[in-house]
Amino acid sequence: MDAPAIEMRSISKAFGPVVALDDVDLTVKSGEIHGIIGQNGAGKSTIIKILAGIYSKTSGEVRIADRAIDVVTPAVVERLGVHFIHQDRLLVPTATVAEAIFTGNEPRVGPFVNYLAMNRRAKELLRAYFDLELPPRALINTLSTAQQKVVQITRALAQDAKVLVLDEPTAALVNREVESLFQVLRRLRDEGIAIILISHYMQEIADVCDRVTVLRNGRNVGVVDPKESSIDQLVALMTDRDAGDMYPPRDAALGDALLEVEGISLAGSYADVSFSLRAGEILGLVGLLGSGDKQIVETLFGLRRAESGRIRYFGEVQRFGSPVAAVRNGVALLPEDRRAQGVAIDLPLSENCALASLDRFSYRGFVSRQAEALAVDSLIEELSIVTPGRDAPVRNLSGGNQQKVVVAKWLSCRSKVFLLDEPTVAVDVGAKVEIYALMNRLVGEGAALLLLSSDLDEVVAMCDRVLVMHRGKLLQTFAKGEVTADQLLAAASGARDEARA
Repeated sequence: MDAPAIEMRSISKAFGPVVALDDVDLTVKSGEIHGIIGQNGAGKSTIIKILAGIYSKTSGEVRIADRAIDVVTPAVVERLGVHFIHQDRLLVPTATVAEAIFTGNEPRVGPFVNYLAMNRRAKELLRAYFDLELPPRALINTLSTAQQKVVQITRALAQDAKVLVLDEPTAALVNREVESLFQVLRRLRDEGIAIILISHYMQEIADVCDRVTVLRNGRNVGVVDPKESSIDQLVALMTDRDAGDMYPPRDAALGDALLEVEGISLAGSYADVSFSLRAGEILGLVGLLGSGDKQIVETLFGLRRAESGRIRYFGEVQRFGSPVAAVRNGVALLPEDRRAQGVAIDLPLSENCALASLDRFSYRGFVSRQAEALAVDSLIEELSIVTPGRDAPVRNLSGGNQQKVVVAKWLSCRSKVFLLDEPTVAVDVGAKVEIYALMNRLVGEGAALLLLSSDLDEVVAMCDRVLVMHRGKLLQTFAKGEVTADQLLAAASGARDEARA
């Protein structure tokens, strides 16, 4: 029997008094796709960083291709064929495809790079592994997210990769790109490459993985075959609770309309869209790529301006010319890309919470740090933000806690209308439950929430009503309990009859 491609035995890691990993085993075979799942803080990142040589283990043994590695370093593991495809694409935007693939490994003629051979070889690799005709001279910044991911994988394959480790590879991909990526991973698996996949998306784990290691609180709580276990069972292993508890119940009374949209249109995006949003309500907005749903959210926040129609907030007609005007009128946006648009990741938590409401803590141009600190500490406690302290950089927080910081920023502004664009994307199951509870709390206090989400189960469970967009038009409206996730997808695809079945 062949030795495992990766074997990590009894791995423990402590950061001072905090135990991040406690006697964890991880075995990955050649020719398999092996998932690692767990909530934020379960130890996924820690065990991968130990394998990558970024962290040193406190105890345990690391073996690669049946070879014990006494001192694990990035150079050693890469030389042994283990390559990492990170969530944040580490490619030079102005490099060409061929240059990105062969960085540090360029074919040369004497001291000079042989660009002709490099371009030819890049083209051959892309065609052989992915059946993809990607111009080797194309610049990285002209590629789609999925194409950039392919370039990263090709770079590893050009160095004779035996193991690929992918960290949240689909977080920024649309559904079509996800399936294309998974076809590539299956093909590489069939060629004998070991693949480690870390993902918060349980359906993806179930669809593509051969085995899954489940971590909880720094311990290995099971290795399962996802084809023999339901997603609910995987979630229960991760959280140590029933998956049926994911969507907390809500009993918020509906109040007056805080937002009224009357026949708004924007050429090329949406046409003649009307709806209302009441205090105490969570209203879903669903549409496929290009349906106009995101453009509507951007219009409501002042990032775009409708060419016709009216928008009323709190009964007053508004034509926000900028997000600043929207914020001043009590409107908040939680953007899909929270790291790029929702938070300033290199600033501390305290400054992020106060960014949109500095006037609350300022007098004659000077900020009262004491008042700011008191308000931020209150928000940390109120939202149960897990952080070493208010001065911790937001970059160091988990995805779920970063999302809470975005909410804290808007609570500091005393916002009443929340526009939520994919609020649970790339956060773990436990953090999702906390975000759902927070959404319920907001509407319970009289706020109104517009939820745009591609997680249709989430929409069905959380929303009082759901609006369905199709090619720029508002096609249908469903009340809570009238529609399933499958029917929503059918409706968003334009299949009205199937949606009503």
